[in-house]
Amino acid sequence: MNRSHTRRRLHRPALGAVGALVLLGLAAGPVAAHAGVTASDPRALAENVTLTFSSEAESDTAGIAELRVVLPPGIAPDAVTLKEAPREWKLTATPDGYAIGGTPLATGTDAEYSVTVRRLPDAKSLAFKTLETYGDGKVSRWIEVPGNGEKVDNPAPVLELQAAAPGATPLAPSTSPSPSPTPSTSPSLQASASAAPVPVPSPSGRETSAEETGSGTGTVVGVVAAVLLLVAAGTFWWTRRARSGA
Repeated sequence: MNRSHTRRRLHRPALGAVGALVLLGLAAGPVAAHAGVTASDPRALAENVTLTFSSEAESDTAGIAELRVVLPPGIAPDAVTLKEAPREWKLTATPDGYAIGGTPLATGTDAEYSVTVRRLPDAKSLAFKTLETYGDGKVSRWIEVPGNGEKVDNPAPVLELQAAAPGATPLAPSTSPSPSPTPSTSPSLQASASAAPVPVPSPSGRETSAEETGSGTGTVVGVVAAVLLLVAAGTFWWTRRARSGA
C-alpha cells in the first residue's frame, strides 16, 4: 500500500511538468512572428536608415514570389531604395508603398530583404502592412496592427522607435511657387470688346470714332442732295422760261 501510494505521489509531478510543457508549446505557437522588421538606427527622425524585413514561408506547395508593403504615414514611396534582396528580385514603387519580388523562392525558404529609408518620421512606432504572394497565387495578409496589448491573428511588421536624437528636426515640406494666374477674357468681355467702335483717323489727324465718322458722312450726303435739288429746280425753271419767251 505504501509503495503504490508513493508511486502515485511521484507520478503527479511528472504529469504536471509534461502538461506545463504542452501548454507552453500551444501558447508559443500563435505568437510566433510571421513577418518582422528591424532597423539599423531605430530612432525617430534618423536618416538613411536600413530596414531589414523577414517573411516566414508558410506554404508547402510554393515559394514566396512577391511582397507588397504599405508604408506608414511619414514615409513616401520615393524615399525608399532597395539595398539587398533575393537574386533577380526588384523593387517597384506603388501609390501607397512598394512591391518587391521576382522569381519565386524555393518552397519553405523565408524571404529576407533590406531597403534604405531617407528619413524616419517622428513617431513612436511604424507598422508595415505586408501581403505575401506565393508562386501558386496564394496570398497571406499580415496587415493587422495590435493595439492596447491585444493579440491579433495576422500581425503586421511593427518597428518600435526610440526618441529622436538631440537636435534632429523633421524635413521641411517642399514648397513650390504657385503658378501665376493667366489673365483670360470671358466671352462677355470679348463680345463687349468686339462691339466697341473702332477709331478712324480723320484728315485733321484726330482719331474719330466710327459713330462720328458716320454722322459726318450723313451730313455731307445731305448737303450734296440739297445742291442737286436746287440745280435741278433751277434748270427746270430756266427751261420753262426759255420756252415761254419763244
